[in-house]
Amino acid sequence: MSSTRGLIARDLRVAVENKEILKGIDLTVEPGRVHALMGPNGSGKSTLAFTLAGHPGYQVLSGSASLDGEELLELPPDKRAKAGLFLSFQYPAAIPGVSVANFLRTARMAVRPEDLNPAKFRKLVFDKLDTLDMDPAFLGRYVNDGFSGGEKKRLEMLQMAILAPKYAVLDETDSGLDVDALQSVGRSVNALRESDEGKDIGFLLITHYPRILKYVPADVVHILIDGRIVKTGGPELANEIERDGYDGVRASTSSAEAEAAAARA
Repeated sequence: MSSTRGLIARDLRVAVENKEILKGIDLTVEPGRVHALMGPNGSGKSTLAFTLAGHPGYQVLSGSASLDGEELLELPPDKRAKAGLFLSFQYPAAIPGVSVANFLRTARMAVRPEDLNPAKFRKLVFDKLDTLDMDPAFLGRYVNDGFSGGEKKRLEMLQMAILAPKYAVLDETDSGLDVDALQSVGRSVNALRESDEGKDIGFLLITHYPRILKYVPADVVHILIDGRIVKTGGPELANEIERDGYDGVRASTSSAEAEAAAARA
């Protein structure tokens, strides 16, 4: 096992139903930093998220993915979670009949079976509810059953706080949220990042639109188009997308590739 820290993909190529979607992804998410991965629909953003999490429908053709030096691609999904990886879904599922309190306890025990007696777990839950400014009444409700879009996403933030991962992949957390809900989720993420337990979490924030970055500032922005990361920069890159759209990036990338090809000729 390497001593290198980070959630790292190297030349990662992935196919879905024999069609190559990711065409050589190189990406490093460091502890305590927020990386935003932006791209148009169909560019491969969710494919990367599900591949890192170990979804069986995604075929890794070549390359590697590691978490703090431990190879992820060799691990089943549950062991990836135990290694410290958390995935927030674009469309969280409802689980009628299962209370949030029981769900959180079961999830924590699955990831850290030796950890926390019931009294300490209860204290942890209420501490995190306070950190995220969430109503304790959440605990008695069934998981996502009748929840609004914003409530579903805030519950995922609570799950993340309880599981205390090393790296969190947030797959289009802003999807379907109105401005108020988006602000609420942004406050939850930032409150977690400012807590002692959350300050070292590395985030990969996957999004189509730059609006969530107004509430969760990114340290690094990557643009994914047609299965490749074509541009990486600072937060200002999100503003460029807001101004020029993805067609502007496509045009500049095509121009740069043409110039490079001409130089090699």
